[in-house]
Formats: sequence, C-alpha cells, structure tokens
Amino acid sequence: MMNQSALLRPDWTPATVALMVLGFVVFWPLGLAMLAYILFGEKFQSFKREANRKADNAFAWYRNNNYAATGSTGNVAFDDWRKAELERLDEERRRLDEMRAEFDTYARELRRAKDQEEFDRFMRDRQQMKTAGEGGQAPGFTGN
Repeated sequence: MMNQSALLRPDWTPATVALMVLGFVVFWPLGLAMLAYILFGEKFQSFKREANRKADNAFAWYRNNNYAATGSTGNVAFDDWRKAELERLDEERRRLDEMRAEFDTYARELRRAKDQEEFDRFMRDRQQMKTAGEGGQAPGFTGN
C-alpha cells in the first residue's frame, strides 16, 4: 500500500508533475514552488535535518548551562539524578536521530532500486517491442 509521502517525494513522479502544472495554472508561484520542491527537495530535507540537529544541540547546551547556573533545587541527590536523566535522554535523542538518518538512507536507496527496476523493465519491454516490430507487424497493430 502506497502512502502519501511516497506519492509526493521530491522527484519527477506523475503526482508531482500534475501538481506543478496545476500550480502554474492556478497561481504561478505555486507551480514555481512545486518545481523547486521537485528539483531541490532532497537538499531541503537534509538541510532541515541538519538545522534541527543544530537547534537541538543549542537548546540542550542552553538548558544545561542555564540549569547549572540557576536551576539548583538545593537537594544535591535530586540535582545529580536530574542531570544524569537529562544526559541519558540527550544520548537517547542522539541515538534516535542516528537511527532516523540510517532509515532515511535506507528508504532513499529502496526508492532508487525501485526506480532502477522500473527503468530496466521499461528498457526490456521497449527492446521486445523493437524486436517484435522488426519481425513484421508490431503487437496490437490491426492495420486498415
């Protein structure tokens, strides 16, 4: 079953081309935006991922430094436990971000393999049609 994200991946798919044409017909900046998504969508996704990672790191740094300066509860045991838990959660977030990046790479390679398979099938079918055409009539041709 194909999900919506597979239909609108940043590539020259029938759905993205149709949306681009429709965008140009309705309001030209929409068509231009869709064209930019088709051409540069992969780069936007990696840019977004990198920006999110940097923002998360900056927020974690601010939280840790701000807490260290002003966030003491007065209970050393609780402060130590909280600091350890926050570090554990930050490590878990880093691990999940790495797993997501690995999955994104896997999904991209899976799409590439599927596209390659479709292209190979097209070339094979094209060659068969060409071979059948040399032997006389093309299949499905009824003539006058």
